[in-house]
Amino acid sequence: MRTFLAKKGIELSWRTYVLTALSYMALGLFSSLIVGLIIETIGDQVGVLFLEEMGALAMSLLGPAIGVAVAYALGAPPLVMFSAVVSGAAGESMGGPAGAFIAVLVSVEFGKLVSKETKFDILLTPFVTIVIGYIMATSVGPVIANGLQAFGTLINWATEQEPLTMSILVSALMGIALTTPFSSAAIAIMLDLDGLAAGAATIGCSAQMVGFAISSFRDNRFSGLVSLGIGTSMLQVPNIIRNPWILIPPTVAGMILAPIGTIFFQMSSNAEGAGMGTSGFVGQIMTLTTMGFTTQVLLLILVFHIVLPGILSYVIAEALRKMGRIHDDDMTVKQG
Repeated sequence: MRTFLAKKGIELSWRTYVLTALSYMALGLFSSLIVGLIIETIGDQVGVLFLEEMGALAMSLLGPAIGVAVAYALGAPPLVMFSAVVSGAAGESMGGPAGAFIAVLVSVEFGKLVSKETKFDILLTPFVTIVIGYIMATSVGPVIANGLQAFGTLINWATEQEPLTMSILVSALMGIALTTPFSSAAIAIMLDLDGLAAGAATIGCSAQMVGFAISSFRDNRFSGLVSLGIGTSMLQVPNIIRNPWILIPPTVAGMILAPIGTIFFQMSSNAEGAGMGTSGFVGQIMTLTTMGFTTQVLLLILVFHIVLPGILSYVIAEALRKMGRIHDDDMTVKQG
């Protein structure tokens, strides 16, 4: 069996399925949802319908993009990789990005098992890949969706607490959700977060992205500033699995800044911006839309969404480096 699996390019290992596959999933997400969101936001702000439609199309193809990305990471043969497009679409439609990841992961490995084993390869391989992918999507997707709803309930409970507790909890929970394969944007919209709660969420999500971009600068240099700072902090998921300590600096930075920004400066936002952080600067655009396009609001955004999250995350990360909890290359992002 071990020889057969090796022949099929199947390696049953934690590194393959969690670290490598998740890294490429993040690249698929970046290449569709994140870039599409940036294009759509630009189109919306400058009033160019062509760009809005282009961005919306790219965002709608998140599932297929994850399908191809994960299949590529697993070394899938052509027919399996092409069929993984369907598995990814099915998984994403029923369980979001996490659903797409699981559906593709399982279906690709089954597809590799039967690939080139019969004279009917052109029919059997896509058939097995798509069927397994759809079965996984329909069985795992609802479970993930229920988990997302439960997490949303926790966020909802946090928004009902007194301002200090609310801002700390919402910042931490939404920030972590942004970095995981779950969709913080979907949670924010599902709960219709607005006002100070949305403001706290925006600070927490921005702290994740800017915090990782700055604290990992020595590992990723300027490419990390772009991919993490205005792309997605989910690129750090494989590194977080290797060393959970790297999640502490941006999370703590958000927890410190959210109460100050919301209680003392009344920073607010809306549901569309609450779960986006600095991704495509959507969180900042929605904050301006909510609070008004004034110099004071611009300064608040600069300070609480960008400057202070970067400074605090860097200081905390350096302290953890001196304690031996974070090391060089712990936050290196796989760029493709």
